[in-house]
Amino acid sequence: MIKLIVGLGNPGNEYTDTRHNAGFWFVDNLARKLGANFSLEGKYFAYVARCKVAGDDLWLLKPQTYMNLSGKSVHVLANFFKIKPEEILVVHDELDFKPGIIKLKQGGGNGGHNGLKDIDRVIGKNYWRLRIGIGHPGDAAKVAGFVLNRPSLDEKIELERSIDKAIQVSEMLIAGDFANAQKVLHTK
Repeated sequence: MIKLIVGLGNPGNEYTDTRHNAGFWFVDNLARKLGANFSLEGKYFAYVARCKVAGDDLWLLKPQTYMNLSGKSVHVLANFFKIKPEEILVVHDELDFKPGIIKLKQGGGNGGHNGLKDIDRVIGKNYWRLRIGIGHPGDAAKVAGFVLNRPSLDEKIELERSIDKAIQVSEMLIAGDFANAQKVLHTK
């Protein structure tokens, strides 16, 4: 069962609508569905929401440390509440997939994603990842500018569709029914 869902993004209004904040978009939508409210918790370096799902606590986390220090926030909350890496789902933008593609996996490489690199460093790689496709600019030198800019209208529509699809299987994700969640998410 998942006890902590981390949405990756960057704090600040200038980043709110950028591709790199796709993880924040997901947890914001999930919080609305679950009736949870975020509050800034300095001791966790994050916006945190706590709710009950099937009688168990579920934590939603939006680190406010900037992407490359996301692990700090994840580590502090997970350590305090004794949440194991395999009970954590990290939701993030994925350059390797086009907008509209969303995939679920456990462990694996970080693909150069600075948020994942930092999380790997502090808790290891055995956590679950929900990868929201944002596309790739085609030139590695343009990646930083690409992820920190807003998607086109067509891309935004596809991103929202993929996030909606993931929200529809959120109960499966939280319950740890990953095989069935993957069947839905990985099917066009």
